[in-house]
Amino acid sequence: MPVRPFLSIALASVALTACQQGGDAGGNQTASANQNATTTPGPATASGAPVTVGGAPMYPNKTIIENASTSSEHTTLVNAVKAAGLDRTLAGAGPYTVFAPTNAAFGKLPAGTVEGLMQPQGKGALTGILSYHVVPGLVLAEDLRRSIQKRGGRAELATVGGGKLTVTDAGGAITVTDSKGGQARVTQGNVMQSNGVVHVVDAVLMPS
Repeated sequence: MPVRPFLSIALASVALTACQQGGDAGGNQTASANQNATTTPGPATASGAPVTVGGAPMYPNKTIIENASTSSEHTTLVNAVKAAGLDRTLAGAGPYTVFAPTNAAFGKLPAGTVEGLMQPQGKGALTGILSYHVVPGLVLAEDLRRSIQKRGGRAELATVGGGKLTVTDAGGAITVTDSKGGQARVTQGNVMQSNGVVHVVDAVLMPS
């Protein structure tokens, strides 16, 4: 599946934006869950002990890129972030909310897609895809659920690249839908970082 090129995004300079409310085909209202973002990161667990992702502890006093680099499930994501030159951004102050696809999620893409994106000529498209997984501000799972409930079953998130993600909640499982109708399920949420929060997802989200 060919990937259309996207304009490279300077993530560090993007401010928190909110989506205007709008009606969907079923009459439900959508709104940006960014508006409900919590402002102060907390510990990784209620006890303060770090949770583990990919067999590695995720320390809330380390940055997104520092923690992701130790996860055996996110080596493709980390390599992609470095190839796009976004590793310094995700080591910055933030805060950022990252929907982090696993290696298995990248493996669902058509053969050759990841390899093509990693090439220098694919940097623009890669940056667009990665920035589509990043929301400015700190948006916890409870913020998402609260916004979904308030807005009639679905809410919208504005990404740092100016795209939109739709989030829904079915039986406590948060699903993120991209602009092409592709869906990713949050398999592990609220992994706290010093500069934001990570929600692990099982699919790669693709911008339009």
